[in-house]
Amino acid sequence: MAVDYLVIVVYLAGMLAMGWWGMRRAKSKSEFLVAGRRLGPAMYSGTMAAIVLGGASTIGGVGLGYQYGLSGAWMVFTIGLGLLALSVFFSARIARLKVYTVSEMLDLRYGGRAGVISGVVMWAYTLMLAVTSTIAYATIFDVLFDINRTLAIVLGGSIVVAYSTLGGMWSITLTDMVQFVVKTIGVLLLLLPIAVVKAGGFAEMKAQLPTEYFDPLGIGGETIFTYVLIYTFGMLIGQDIWQRVFTARGDRTARWGGTVAGTYCLAYAVAGAVIGTAAKVLYPKLASPDDAFATIVKDELPVGVRGLVLAAALAAVMSTSSGALIACATVANNDIWSRLRGIVRPAGAEHDEVRGNRAFILLMGLAVIGTAIALNDVVQALTVAYNLLVGGLLVPILGGLLWRRGTAQGALASVAVGGLAVIGLMAAYGILANEPVYYGLLASLAAYVVVSLATRPTDAAVLAAWRERLAGRAPAPDSTSESVSEQIPAAQ
Repeated sequence: MAVDYLVIVVYLAGMLAMGWWGMRRAKSKSEFLVAGRRLGPAMYSGTMAAIVLGGASTIGGVGLGYQYGLSGAWMVFTIGLGLLALSVFFSARIARLKVYTVSEMLDLRYGGRAGVISGVVMWAYTLMLAVTSTIAYATIFDVLFDINRTLAIVLGGSIVVAYSTLGGMWSITLTDMVQFVVKTIGVLLLLLPIAVVKAGGFAEMKAQLPTEYFDPLGIGGETIFTYVLIYTFGMLIGQDIWQRVFTARGDRTARWGGTVAGTYCLAYAVAGAVIGTAAKVLYPKLASPDDAFATIVKDELPVGVRGLVLAAALAAVMSTSSGALIACATVANNDIWSRLRGIVRPAGAEHDEVRGNRAFILLMGLAVIGTAIALNDVVQALTVAYNLLVGGLLVPILGGLLWRRGTAQGALASVAVGGLAVIGLMAAYGILANEPVYYGLLASLAAYVVVSLATRPTDAAVLAAWRERLAGRAPAPDSTSESVSEQIPAAQ
């Protein structure tokens, strides 16, 4: 394992070095939180694919393939569909808003009264997303170094917190590009063909496994529908995803770069399912489907290649973890803390805010590591976060983008009714049941439409300002900081 250890150590050291280098570029709030809004198509596509394809998509995707066969691709496939929908239909408008958070978008659209409530819901979602990614370090480091769970979480989490705190979005962007390349080589170009060959090829896999393993809908129609509600719609409204859209250099970059990333996700989904299916042939009696990835990597890959593929798993976890961490810190600082304190900053104060945002990343990072150590049932916690996100925020966000008649009162009612309905239904049906997100979403939609129609339309001046921002004609609130960015060429 010495060669494998060397590969991993070099990879982790490179992550920290890029964090240090990114610190030199993050000189303003815009640079620190959204990489100066200057990413070109290549870098935007790679980093967007990196953040959405995390440990759940890699280790979990292979596990679903082990359990259900090719239809196990549906979870990651719906993530790709959501990214495609976001990129084609909404990303250009989102990028033109020049904001930092989803809650800021809601305030612009509805007149400044939805930020704190929506911020709390979004903060809970991003926190739990970061926690679940951090917990995945325990599995990977256990395979690598045979260390206990707590030490693995502290080691992996500390590296992510370190480079994220140092350089903010610039560090995360640079590390995500490396992680994207490592994942592509490790999972798609190495593990996938080796797993299929070791299993005897597709003909042998079909001979060894039941026919339902090769049924595209074998996982079940209701499960696929739930994945669409949670993951496809979740991609449309998550702060971690929007914050990457904000980094795009322009409309075309956001649209076409995101489309490339979404297409890559579809290929990654199929690859994970095929690897899991091959693992089922090789190891038909594993204790848990989630052990399939680690088992096939340990037992079937040659020295050196094994280290690279494990680095790919680490890359998948780190990219999601770092993206969720900066999103969590941005929401906590901009949407909750600053609003509760009633802080109004002058237009030219962007540079002064870097220190505060860096402190929030460090604080949220420590909270993520502590929660990851203490938490046992990660699936339930993440399900709660996704149910609240989709049930409480999907309707007012998409309604604001698509329906002019929606009002601030309708948006607040939608968040409150949808969120409370989801909580009550989870208590009644169970956290992992499908009903909470189904009925919570319907309740949120009903509240939004009824209350919006029953209240006065949004002020014409607010809507006019909103349309100007959507069209890209209004100056961005961080326009003063962009003058600093113009001295550095746009990232390709």
